[in-house]
Amino acid sequence: MAKRIVVDNSVVMTWCFEDEASKYSDQVLESLTRIEALVPSIWPLEVANVLVLAERRGRIGRAGASRFVELLRALPIEIEVELPERVFSETMQLARDTGLTSYDASYLDLAIREGLPLATLDKAIRRAARKTGLEVFGTKNK
Repeated sequence: MAKRIVVDNSVVMTWCFEDEASKYSDQVLESLTRIEALVPSIWPLEVANVLVLAERRGRIGRAGASRFVELLRALPIEIEVELPERVFSETMQLARDTGLTSYDASYLDLAIREGLPLATLDKAIRRAARKTGLEVFGTKNK
């Protein structure tokens, strides 16, 4: 088993909202008792955006959002700093080649660069990962 995985926000935010939980996202969370997660530098902004929008819609209160952020801080999640030069070249090109957004491509790029499995619930990212030969965590690539 890998010692680290890249985890995208589609998985992480299911840990916050019970109605979005799945066996897969629970499996990823449970795996963080044994391995570390790696995320691109865009990740904290994505988490914050989802939480702020959920607050505005009355789906979560500020206290709940704060508790969730504290949970995330307690998990073995490392944020990989990406240089603008890389974003404007490799990540941008990967987004073009795969049809992904630049945000989604940043997770794929990180997993490719580090040679790590990618944990995602996003169907487009899964397709792109398989197309590049990258392992999707918890599945068998065919």
